[in-house]
Amino acid sequence: MGAGIAQLAAQAGHAVCLYDTRAPALERALSAIAADLDGAVSRGKLSPEQRQAIFERIQPTNDIESGRGSGIVIEAITEDLSAKQELLGSVQAFVADDALLLSNTSSLSITAIAAALHRPQRVAGWHFFNPAVRMKLVEIIPGLQTDSSVVETLRTLSQEWGKTPVVAPNGPGFIVNRVARPYYAEAWRLLAEGAAPAAAIDALLRQCGGFSLGPFELMDLIGHDINLAVTESVFRSTGYDSRYAPALMQQELVRAGRLGRKSGNGVYQYRDGATTVPEVEATKPANVLPMVRYAAVLKSLAPLVDRLRQAGVALVLDPLLPEDALGVGAATVLLTDGRIAAQRAAEESCPSLILLDLALDFASAPLLGACATDAARSDLAVLAAALAMTGLKLIELADVAGLVVARIVAMLVNEAADLASWNAVRAADIDLAMRLGTAYPRGPLAWGRTLGPARVHALLHNLFDHYGDFRYRAAPRLSAARWTGAALDA
Repeated sequence: MGAGIAQLAAQAGHAVCLYDTRAPALERALSAIAADLDGAVSRGKLSPEQRQAIFERIQPTNDIESGRGSGIVIEAITEDLSAKQELLGSVQAFVADDALLLSNTSSLSITAIAAALHRPQRVAGWHFFNPAVRMKLVEIIPGLQTDSSVVETLRTLSQEWGKTPVVAPNGPGFIVNRVARPYYAEAWRLLAEGAAPAAAIDALLRQCGGFSLGPFELMDLIGHDINLAVTESVFRSTGYDSRYAPALMQQELVRAGRLGRKSGNGVYQYRDGATTVPEVEATKPANVLPMVRYAAVLKSLAPLVDRLRQAGVALVLDPLLPEDALGVGAATVLLTDGRIAAQRAAEESCPSLILLDLALDFASAPLLGACATDAARSDLAVLAAALAMTGLKLIELADVAGLVVARIVAMLVNEAADLASWNAVRAADIDLAMRLGTAYPRGPLAWGRTLGPARVHALLHNLFDHYGDFRYRAAPRLSAARWTGAALDA
C-alpha cells in the first residue's frame, strides 16, 4: 500500500521520500512502481519522459531523518497502534510544526494514534484502498482533536491526486470496513450452516447479486490474515458486538497459513497463476414442458414473469395465488422473507413451498438460488426447467433463514443504516464510499430504498427470531423508516 501511495504522490508532482527499514521491501516497492508506470506507458497513458520524471521524484531511504522538511507524512505500516504511535512520534521530532501527520490505518482509532503525539491537531486518517493507484475512494478520518483546516486540506489534496474523498467517523472500521463486515461474516455463517459450498455462495453473489467478487474470492484476494485482523479490530472496538464476531473457519485458515492468493491457498487453491474453484452444481431441470402460474398482483417477480413469457414458457394467471407469487405443479413459489421454508410452510398452511433468493435484476440474472420443502422437491426441478428456457440456472440451497443474497444484502443495508443512525454520516457518503471503495453494484442504502424498509426489516426480524442472535437487530434508522416510509438514502 505504501508503494501505491508514494506513486500517487509522485504522479501529483510531489517529491517523495519512501522510507522502510528493510532494503528488500524498498526494492520490491520500487519494482512495483516501475512496473506500473511502464504499463501506463505501454497503454499510452504516460510518455516515457513523464514516466521517468515521476519515478525520479521517489527517493527510497532506510534513514527516517531523510524525511526532514516533509510537509506531509503518511504512515502505512502494520495495523498495530503502538507501532504507528512510535513511528509518527519519531517523525514529529524533526518535521515542521505545521506538517500533516497522517495514518493509512484501516480500522484503528485516529484519536488513539494522536494521543501519543505532541500535535494531535495535525493528525488525521487518510485511508486509501488497494490498489491505491486505481481505487478512486479515499476516507478522511478526523480524530477528536484534529483541526478542521486539516480536513479541508485533505479534501483538496485528495481531489488533486485524482481521488474522491469522503469524511468518515472515527469509529470502528470508519465507513467501508465497517459496512462491509456482514459481506464476510454472513458468508462464513452460511458456509458453516451448510447453506451451499463456498463456490456456490460466491457465484450467487456475483451473478445474482451483482457484486464484482464473491466474499470468499475477495477474502482470498485481500489475504485472510489482513481481513481477519480488521474484523477482530472492529469486534474489540465495538465492545465485542456479535455482528462483528470473527469466524472460526477463517481463524483456522490463518492458523494453518492458508492466507489466500499470496500463500497459494485459502478457501481456493492457487497454483502457477491458475485458480482451482470447484464447479457449481445447478439443479437438474425436469424433462418436461413446464407450465408456470402467476399471481394477479406481481411486484418484485414481475420482471421474471416477463422473462419467462419472452422465452416462450407457458404462463397461466392464477387468482388464488398470493401477491407476488408463482406456482409450479403443486408448489407455491415465493421470495424469501427470512423465514426458513419449513416454518413458512407450516405457518401459511402451504406444505409444498419453494423460496427464491433475491436478485439484483430478475430480468437478466444468469443464476438464482432457491430452497424447497420436501413436498416441493420434484417441483423445484420443474421450476428449473422453466428457468432454463430463459437461460437462468437454479442452484438449490439448504433450507436456511434468508438464503444467500437476500440475507447478506439485508445485513449490508442494516449496517449502513446503523452507521447513519449513530454517527451522523451522510447517507450519500456511505453509498458513495461502498460503491467506490468496494465496487458494490448499488449503495446499500439505495438498495434498501429499492427493496423497501419494511421488507428489509421483516427479513431481519425473521432472522433474529430464527437464530435468537442480537447481531440481527434492526438499526434505529431502518426501524423508523418502515413506519414513516422515509427513504433510507435520503
